[in-house]
Amino acid sequence: MDHTGLSALVVEDNAGLVATLVDVVRERALAVDHAGSVAAAASFLEHKQPGLVVLDFKLPDGTGLDVLHLLGPRSPQPVVIAVSGEATPEDSFRLARAGVRCFLRKPFGLDAIRAALDEALDTSPDPMVEVRGAVGHIGIKELEFEVRRAMVSEALAKSGGSVRGAAALLGISRQLLQHILKAPEFEGQIPRLR
Repeated sequence: MDHTGLSALVVEDNAGLVATLVDVVRERALAVDHAGSVAAAASFLEHKQPGLVVLDFKLPDGTGLDVLHLLGPRSPQPVVIAVSGEATPEDSFRLARAGVRCFLRKPFGLDAIRAALDEALDTSPDPMVEVRGAVGHIGIKELEFEVRRAMVSEALAKSGGSVRGAAALLGISRQLLQHILKAPEFEGQIPRLR
């Protein structure tokens, strides 16, 4: 899969491992930045939206879960790969529940991180991660609208603007999709249809 234009953030405090991770991530991302702590990651995330985050679990001022909390309200959620030599099985479960797509136990080789990157980047995201991240940030009506708009827009894009094709991808009738597209919230939001 092509990931042209992908930006990445490596959150790791081990200087020796940072250089290796940045080099490997740079094979798949256009821009790669580094943060060595939760505070540095928070500062970076105030100004930028990475599409990929490689995240150490144990950081000098907290854990990877603290960084994942900072990512919670973002949409779209970045692809996250966690690495650790200290995370417990319970920590690994919490990381997965928070949206981490791959977890690598330290030490690992270059082939392992490359395989984890490829797997994570080519796996569809879990939509429940974004739903959980939205709680407390937006209301349920707004979330319903955003989900509907995103799914309709994506289906139309994948079907080349075909209402019939988009309806098939969404598992609804063409008539229902046409009705949805007439709603005021879609005015000006949907590309030209065929």
